[in-house]
Amino acid sequence: MPTVLRVAGFRFYFYSHEPSEPPHVHIDRGSESAKFWLDQPSVARNLGFSAKELSDLLRIVRDNRKELMEAWHGFFGARR
Repeated sequence: MPTVLRVAGFRFYFYSHEPSEPPHVHIDRGSESAKFWLDQPSVARNLGFSAKELSDLLRIVRDNRKELMEAWHGFFGARR
């Protein structure tokens, strides 16, 4: 599970066993967890984050999308 970004107590990472899914990032803080698609940034799954936090996370994903996509393709290759 490579961590690719840390912002404001949030950890952004990939699961190494998910290369067949479209590019996405998992985000955790404490017991809260979410998954965001990267091609067209949006929430794929949420476990515990508030609507405000999801909005903040979406902004962070959008602001860092280029770097997150580069990290995805660097880790998984250009398969997707």
